Amino acid sequence: MADWRSRNSKQNGINMSNKNSVAKFGKFLTLEGTEGAGKSTNLAFMQAWLTEQGIDHIVTREPGGTEIGEAIRAVLLNKDFAAMQDETELLLMFAARAQHLKEKILPALEQGKWVISDRFTDATYAYQGAARGMSFERIAQIEDWVQQGFQPDTTFIFDLPVEIGMARVAARGGEIDRFEQEKHSFFEKVRAAYL
Repeated sequence: MADWRSRNSKQNGINMSNKNSVAKFGKFLTLEGTEGAGKSTNLAFMQAWLTEQGIDHIVTREPGGTEIGEAIRAVLLNKDFAAMQDETELLLMFAARAQHLKEKILPALEQGKWVISDRFTDATYAYQGAARGMSFERIAQIEDWVQQGFQPDTTFIFDLPVEIGMARVAARGGEIDRFEQEKHSFFEKVRAAYL
């Protein structure tokens, strides 16, 4: 996966392209990893640290983060939609992301706030690309269209063996979602992609 990251060299800016405005922006941090890897725990730690430092921030997630994004999330995670086509899943992810960027992430950054997101585009390359077998080139085309070069300032990847992560998911209790019911091999592909 190394070569798709090298394309992403543009600076973040107010209109996702204005390099001279970067200093006015907050910071955009993303947390990535397989199921049960500890993103939620570390997100809470980061949020507490930013609060202690007096840094204005918001916490969000993908898919989701907005009213429309959360409705799309409900469709994506619904285990009754096991027949969802891979292309549909990919486009829904980017539809939620487009709304998320315009409605929540970019406005917060423009106000100087830091934004911490539980997942962003790296998850799309790992889940829809590596695990579902979708073309990285196709994902990159949609990414360029939706994000126009916009990327996180820093991404944290949390890693642990898949069997431990899935045991953590099971220990949480509750109903598993459409992704969590995937086979072990699916998550091994996701983990390999992140690494």
